[in-house]
Amino acid sequence: MSREAAIVIGGVEVPEALIAQEISNHPAPSIEQARKLAAHALAIRALLLNRASELEIEATPLFDDEGREETVDEARIRVLLEQEVRADLPSEAECRRVYDARPDDFRSSAMTEASHILVAVTGEDEALWEAARLTAEAHLTLARARPQAFAELSGRVSDCPSSKSGGALGQLVEGDLAPEVEQALDRLEPGEISEAPVRSRFGWHVLKVDRRVEGARLPFEHVRPWIERALQERAWRAGAARYVAALGEAAREEGVAISLTTTGQVSEGPLSLGVLLGVDSERFHTWLAASDPDLADLAYAACEASGEDPGAWVQGLLRDHLSAAGDEEWTRLLSAAKDAEDPALACARAVLRQKLQPAPRTFTLLKRRR
Repeated sequence: MSREAAIVIGGVEVPEALIAQEISNHPAPSIEQARKLAAHALAIRALLLNRASELEIEATPLFDDEGREETVDEARIRVLLEQEVRADLPSEAECRRVYDARPDDFRSSAMTEASHILVAVTGEDEALWEAARLTAEAHLTLARARPQAFAELSGRVSDCPSSKSGGALGQLVEGDLAPEVEQALDRLEPGEISEAPVRSRFGWHVLKVDRRVEGARLPFEHVRPWIERALQERAWRAGAARYVAALGEAAREEGVAISLTTTGQVSEGPLSLGVLLGVDSERFHTWLAASDPDLADLAYAACEASGEDPGAWVQGLLRDHLSAAGDEEWTRLLSAAKDAEDPALACARAVLRQKLQPAPRTFTLLKRRR
């Protein structure tokens, strides 16, 4: 049966059909970039699941903060990384270096105490919004004429529940209010009232800043637990990346050690050359002579001057080529060995033909005069 079209990523055979299904989960500026991201994600998942199977890891799926449940494979990968990747707590000196290098990151938020008068508007009728704006303008005139009576005025005319406390909005930090209201408050000094009503999705606001306390740098001991967690998480992510890279390197050394099916299942790869390159050189030469006599003759002639054993010489040639092969070369070899009864042997023959058989000469029948 013909094999599906596939590419090789870090020792993992990934079917093109599976990449096409995964690509929507990896938005990118171009289709090609999204395709690469999808292929790498699938390869990493295969490496981790293969290692989890080797360690016979089973896991119970958990729920996240939003109530979403892990898949069984996600749970197995989580447990694998928890077992295999370690990150020690950083020292006090490491935490202090972060604290000293980034002083602006460890400040309390600026706090503003403000009051308002709200003229509420519902719907999108612009006539209603304009009428409400005129009402807010009238309230603003009264408020600016008697700033000390702002709370009393808000209590009488504001449509906000805060009117019961004189329009006081409490102690506010960034993000507590609608952005347009926050921006207007930021432009006011303590005791100042806005020059014009401010529109939000709730209606029109007449604003007054009562008090403002600027942010201050937090003590080291107060933020140290946060710095410790951040550094430990960063170290863990780096450790996980190294762990995945090591799995990929081990798979790459065997050629294609892992294969994904079009349904995403992990199986043994079709081009595992580690066994072939590790056999006794005499056995290797016997195989080469039996499987491709012409190629064996070329190999014997090529190594005759060196005095080396033909089997060992050819194995070294293969080993050097494959150790330098990148994912594109492995994809080419996978294609060359497609549908072969023994893909590893077919792959080896493809490399040897490339190395030992001379490239065909090209001739120019007509030379253009300059």
